[in-house]
Amino acid sequence: MTEILFYHLQSQPVERVLPQLLGKCLERGWNVVVQASSEERVQALDDALWTYSAESFLPHGTVRDGAVETQPIFLTPEDINPNKAKVRVLVDGASGPDLAGYTRAIVMFDGNLTDALATERERWKALKAAGHQVTYWQQDGDGRWVKKA
Repeated sequence: MTEILFYHLQSQPVERVLPQLLGKCLERGWNVVVQASSEERVQALDDALWTYSAESFLPHGTVRDGAVETQPIFLTPEDINPNKAKVRVLVDGASGPDLAGYTRAIVMFDGNLTDALATERERWKALKAAGHQVTYWQQDGDGRWVKKA
């Protein structure tokens, strides 16, 4: 079964946390598909990944960039996996595919939004009931990740 990690964001936005997680995936040799809720959100994440650090670069692209099968990190609002990713990242409530074909899935959500919290609790229950290994990470007051479940 797929290992699924829920990241409950409280003090930092997705744009600050996502680059670190993507970097760790690439260090392991895993291609990644990041699925957002809309094309506008994909564009915002694309922009954020280009500018998040002056000292670092994360190779990534969208359908507009072409050669999607060669992108180590592919950003999309769709349920596709053109780069044969081992990791699926779902942000902003994006409803993804059957996650069974992935080594790992990461669900990132803004825990300050009541609707997002309720939606992801239901997703957690469903994925756990389906037999996936799920873990729940929440930021503490200093922005560090603490495993809660």
